[in-house]
Amino acid sequence: MEHNPPAGWLTEAANAAEQQGAGNLLRVVLIVMVVGCVLTAWFLLRGYRRNDD
Repeated sequence: MEHNPPAGWLTEAANAAEQQGAGNLLRVVLIVMVVGCVLTAWFLLRGYRRNDD
């Protein structure tokens, strides 16, 4: 097993990230999914709010 310095690992990781094509699509899908879950939770939970006036 050869020794790779941490800077070499970062360089290899950056090069591998540039070669992958579906990364941006997956990132957008995950962001939309999280935002949708937050909005759905807010919409559902606001109906359970009590008005103790």
